[in-house]
Amino acid sequence: MILANTRQHLSREDAQLAVRLLARDTGDDLAELERKLTDEGIDAILDDPRLPAALLRQTQGANASLSLFAYAVVRQAMLRLGERDRYLADYVTAIVVSFAARGRANRVGVSDDESYDALTDLLRDVNDPDARRSFLVRTHLGNYALWLSGLFPDYIEQRRWRRGGPDLDYYEEMGRRGFQLAADHRLAEQHGLSGLYSAAAERFGQLRSALNQVSDALLFPNVSTPERLMRQVRDESRWRHAT
Repeated sequence: MILANTRQHLSREDAQLAVRLLARDTGDDLAELERKLTDEGIDAILDDPRLPAALLRQTQGANASLSLFAYAVVRQAMLRLGERDRYLADYVTAIVVSFAARGRANRVGVSDDESYDALTDLLRDVNDPDARRSFLVRTHLGNYALWLSGLFPDYIEQRRWRRGGPDLDYYEEMGRRGFQLAADHRLAEQHGLSGLYSAAAERFGQLRSALNQVSDALLFPNVSTPERLMRQVRDESRWRHAT
């Protein structure tokens, strides 16, 4: 099960690397940044809006762990949209990092044998008679919808125009439904995850938009289509009015 524990898995080396990269890229005094890390904790460094650029520009940024790099870019994308919940940033980053493993995005768990390609197939199994698997299917419905619509929005739009596939609104609806079903499951209450999943359901659109920013800037920076421009304009207007 994917947990909101990205920052807990960051090492001392991750923290020290982030401080050194910030100092080199910004000209800030290294000793001051190290004192900030000691006095305020790693969040004070991770929340610095200059960190993603430092990770990208500095040669040693290539030594950053996937968790450090992914959290830095996801956190800043969420902050730009007014979403300050670190727990949600932890969770969204954990999805991105976990699904980077081959085949993981299509399975509700590492040891689960069934592979899912369509959200409708997951929805079909949300009431699996096995309570634990039912819970995992529900969380995966939300996770998978967020991952697809967040990191591959251009693919979704192209498939919609060429093959009549569902649009981003459909993925948002399915993702919200999955997270809310997960929040309502008794195992979510037992594990103290109801609040996390409820928040993910409520703010799914913002989370999707944040990952769109990451995808547009880092994964597919050279794509220029009317569909992307329309999405970006629509999302900018949507979240400007929301905040």
